[in-house]
This record gives sequence, structure tokens and C-alpha cells, in this order.
Amino acid sequence: MKRYLLAALVAALTGSLLFGGIASGSKRAQPVHYPNMLKQAAQGKLRAASIPVRMQRNGQTRIVHRKLPFFSAGTLAAVYGSIRGDELRKEAAGSDAQIQNPGHESPGHGTLGCSNRDSHGNVRVNQDCSYRRQAETDITYNPRDPNNLTAGQNDSRVGFNQCGIDWSTDDGSHWGDMLPPFRQRLNAPEFMGPSADNPNNNTIQGSPGTFHTYDAGSDPANAVDAFGRAYFSCVVFDVATFASGLYVTQSPAPAGGSFYYNVPSPPSKLFMVVEDNSVEIFHDKNMITADRYRSSPNAGNVYVTWTVFRFSPNCGAPPNGDENFCESPIFGSMSTDGGQTWSTPEEISGNAPGLCFFGDFFNGGDPNDCNFDQGSSPVALPNGDVEVIFNNGNTAPGNPNAQQLGVHCHPSGSSPAGTAHFNCMTPTRVGADVVIGEPQCNFGRGPEECIPGAYIRTNDFPRITKDNTQNNHVYAVWQDYRNGEYDTQLSQSTDGGLTWHEAGTVNPDRDLDHYFPATDQSPQHGDRNGASYYRTGRVPGENDPTVGCLFGLSPPDCTPFTPGVQPGVGEEDSDYVLAGGRGDNTPYNFRVVSPVFAPPDGVQSGFNGDYSGLTLNHGVVAHPIWSDTRNMNPFPLNGVVHDEDAFTDKLGLPDGHGHLGRGSIGKSSTRRASRK
Repeated sequence: MKRYLLAALVAALTGSLLFGGIASGSKRAQPVHYPNMLKQAAQGKLRAASIPVRMQRNGQTRIVHRKLPFFSAGTLAAVYGSIRGDELRKEAAGSDAQIQNPGHESPGHGTLGCSNRDSHGNVRVNQDCSYRRQAETDITYNPRDPNNLTAGQNDSRVGFNQCGIDWSTDDGSHWGDMLPPFRQRLNAPEFMGPSADNPNNNTIQGSPGTFHTYDAGSDPANAVDAFGRAYFSCVVFDVATFASGLYVTQSPAPAGGSFYYNVPSPPSKLFMVVEDNSVEIFHDKNMITADRYRSSPNAGNVYVTWTVFRFSPNCGAPPNGDENFCESPIFGSMSTDGGQTWSTPEEISGNAPGLCFFGDFFNGGDPNDCNFDQGSSPVALPNGDVEVIFNNGNTAPGNPNAQQLGVHCHPSGSSPAGTAHFNCMTPTRVGADVVIGEPQCNFGRGPEECIPGAYIRTNDFPRITKDNTQNNHVYAVWQDYRNGEYDTQLSQSTDGGLTWHEAGTVNPDRDLDHYFPATDQSPQHGDRNGASYYRTGRVPGENDPTVGCLFGLSPPDCTPFTPGVQPGVGEEDSDYVLAGGRGDNTPYNFRVVSPVFAPPDGVQSGFNGDYSGLTLNHGVVAHPIWSDTRNMNPFPLNGVVHDEDAFTDKLGLPDGHGHLGRGSIGKSSTRRASRK
């Protein structure tokens, strides 16, 4: 096929992995004598791969290095904390913060312990009294009992980041929570291949495992099927080895999300989707959906999608013998027996001539492969089909931006029989992802997309609505920089994801950064759609390439946005809002649902997750879920002053058309509007 202009340009990882060979010839992996890829990434020694793009601007041609997908923020935060924890605890120990009341009162409304850590009418979802991070939230409801909500968050209460589980049986008024007891799962990919009782191959490499428990978990996701069975998924990995995997476990219907089945160790594969222990494979950023429609031919099926990062000494442009980036396609697996068995993982991000380019840039594959992906989000449809959307970097020559893609799938077969498949169609375009001008911060790993005011890493991953009971309409939301600030974009499909059209910007207010959107639609009112997202004040010069690093605009030697260097960085307040409207009639009306809160600090600095959540039940009753720093830590030796906790609320979905205007954080008029 035709080679494009840029195919001759050299692009490789900006920091190479210098690994030795993989242990072989024994049943057990030999001791690792080469650096761990996650630690390399957390220390900035391994950075995202990039493709150089010729961009025309103001009559001049310049080369922009379009960054490709990289490990999710939760994964890197877990590893980064293990590296810098002691140092940051010493910094926080010197804080002069004076907090008089740590909040150990008797149980009150919403929260069983430490009840005064709720405020502004919100309910704190995590029930622990520690001052350790809870962030990166997800939520859904049970179609058999809409008062039963299940949720999750990244949770650091026990040290390394884990996936925390939450549930409510009274429509979100009170919550229970737990950390899943799944960390005793032993990594052993050699037991994940086909067997007499399970013909699926649930490993990519099948290398000898560590036979050691996993250190950490990240990227919690929830679903509930047509029969009231709840599901919880999480990626698991080691900090010091190459072990990584993905599980999806079930909560039986009577438990309502308060109990989940254990994930046993090998040789069992029960509830394990995939598992590897290889320098060349890393599993990341999962999301799940369940078929929640009793009339569907696939009622009760569960689907999980995630990113498989591939590295190899045979990749690169040109290969140099190091473990270089190859690709990061979206994979999928499905279960037809309540999550007990999972189909052989299959690549579903596909191939699309005229839509995807440079698929062969690093690995010599097909140039039309859509294989530079991250941030997938699936939804099961009433007719038994599944739509999966994801962020993609295989855009055309001369285009420095990314794009949102979707694949429409027709699942079939049986997971216990080993015949289950997604049967996905050719990818289609959901919308543009404009990244030119996005601010870059340095959290110790080199420049990364960020929100300068809150000084946190961010991303443009899309989210899709979870409920399509009334029609075959689906909506996708994501953030991008097309308006010279981070704004929430909306795309609509009226045919279940076969075709899409961009509907415009959701948020009517300007002069703020809007990010980490979630979306859902009413289960009873068709195109009554909701979107929730964060807002943060912008810093002076956020669009000025002479002030900080702006992707594609600033010179290569620019100074990333850094606290203490540029005014306002890490000093601007934030809040969380709920927007609602009808169909593609953007922008949507909105209301503020949280109090104003400060940027995360200490060991929590730089990270507020990769996403937030929203579910709609009882018509137009909305349950957004997010994390914020309203609670201060009276014991800063813990390494933090403003602690991140997960919160939710129960409120009516706003309606109507939003009016364009200048936005603000914490103004009294905005607060009054939020409590209508």
C-alpha cells in the first residue's frame, strides 16, 4: 500500500526500555534483572510514544510529535506513590495546617463513620475514616431494583492503590463499602490457557508467572445485568515485576453488590479475564457493561473491554533491539455464564482504510489498523448488540489531533463452550478530539496533558451512556480543546452506534476548564440525557505558548506548567456539576452539585483519577459520583493536607438549553442555581 509522507520519519519512545530477555526453560519465572516498565514510566524514564506530524500554521510548516496512548493515571499513581511516598510524607509533616475536628462523630445521615465529612448536601461514598485517597469513580443502578446502586473508586486506604467497592440499597442515601479480598490471587499465566473444562485461552503470552499475589489494582468499573447480578472489574498488576491481569467478579442478585465472589488462585480461571507476566504485555484501562434487558437475546451477558499495550525489540522506527512500543489496541472478552468463564480475548479496535493511518508505523503491520488506542467504553443495547467507543491516535497525515472511534458488535456464542465472539464491524468516527493547545504539566514523568489550575493529569477518553431502554439512541461525551479551553463535547447516534454526528459542546459556560465527563440517559424518558463533569479555574496565560507548554504550539524547550513557576498553577479551585438536556440540543443547562474544593496536595498531588461517573434511575433522578478534597487532614504526617474522598448526590436532572456566558467557581449565583 502507499507509504505516506511521514512513514519515513523516525519516531520511537522518548525513553527506551533496556530490558534483557524473558526467563524461560522452567516452570517458574526467574528473578527479574531488568527494570520494570511501570517504574520506568513513573520515573519519567519511559514516556509515551509519538508520531511526528507536519502541521501547517500561519503559513509555516512545523513538526508536531503527536503523542500516542500511555498507561492510565491510576496505574502510574500507584507506582509513583511507592517511589515518592516517604519524601512527600516528610514535606507534609512540616505543614502548619490546623484542623480542629477530624470528624469521628457517631453515625449520621449518609455516612456510617466520620459523618461530618459530608457537606453541601452530598453523601460521602467511601466509609473509611482514613485520610487516604479515593478517586476515579464509577456508578450504575440495578434494573431489577432501581434503589440498589453499585459504585467503585480507586482506593489507597491500605497503601498501594486498590479498587474499592461501594453499594447502596436505599437509592444512594446510605452506603456500604469494602476493599475486595482478591489480592491473594497468584499470577500464573501458564494456567490460563485452554483446558478440558475451559477451552478459552485467557492469556496473551502464557509466560511463566510470578506465583505471587498482585500488589495493586486500578480502574474500577461496574455493571448490573437483566437478572440483578452485579459485576465489578479491576486491572491488577505488580510494582516490581511484569505481572498484570484483569478480573470481573459477580455479586449474586440477593446480595445487591454487598458481597462479591472470590477470585481464586491457579489453577482456577474463575472470574479471570486475562493474565500475563511479560515485559511485552501490559493490561490497562478496562470498562464493563452487562445486557440489562430481559427481552434481549443476550440477556445477562457481560462484556469487558480494555487496552493491551504491546512492546517488543522488533518494534520501533526502526527497531533498535530495545523493548519499544508496538501498539495499544482495544481488546474485548465476554461471559455468558455470569462472569464465571470469559471468552478468549480478541482485538476489536479493527481496521479502517481512510479512517486509520500509520498502523504499521512501529510494528510493520497493516497501515490501516486502528491500533493506537486507550480509554474504551462499552454499552449493551436492547437488541443484544454492543457498542464500544475509544480514543484513537491513528489520524490522517497532517492531522496532529486524535479522534474518538466506535465499533458496533454482534455478540454470539457461549463462553463455557469457547465459542463466544464479539463479531465487531469496521470502526466508525464518533467525533474529533482536538488536542492542539492543551496544557502540559510535568509530574516527574515529562510533559503530560493536564489541568494547570488543579495541577492534575487528565485525558480525553470518551464515555458512553449506559441505558437505552426507550430507543436505540446512544450518546458519547469527552473533553477536548477545540474552544481554547477544556470543554465537554457530545456526539449522538440514533441507530445504536452504527453512525454518529457531533452535537456540540455540552457546557454553556466559558473561561473554565471542564473535564472528566460522564454521561447517561433516562431509562423512562428517551432522549432526556445527562452529563456530569469537573470545572476548574484557569491560570493566567493558559493559552499563551510563551508562558507554559501547549501541545503543538510551544517550542520543544518550553517549561511545563509547574507550581511556583507560573502563577495560579496548583492554586485554582474546582467544583463538580450536573448538566441535562434533550437529545442533541446543546449546550445543556447545568447545576453545581459540590462545594468548591482545593487542588490535591502531598502524596495525592497530580491525580484525581481518569474519570467520574453518572447514572440515571427513576425517570430523571440523577446520581453523579466524583471525588473532591473538601476534607482536610489534621494529621499531615500522613502525607496529605486536602484529602480526596468519593461523593454522590441524588437530584433531579436539569433540563433546557444552556445559555452561553462566562463561568465562575464558587459565586453565590451559581450556588443558588445548584440547589433548585
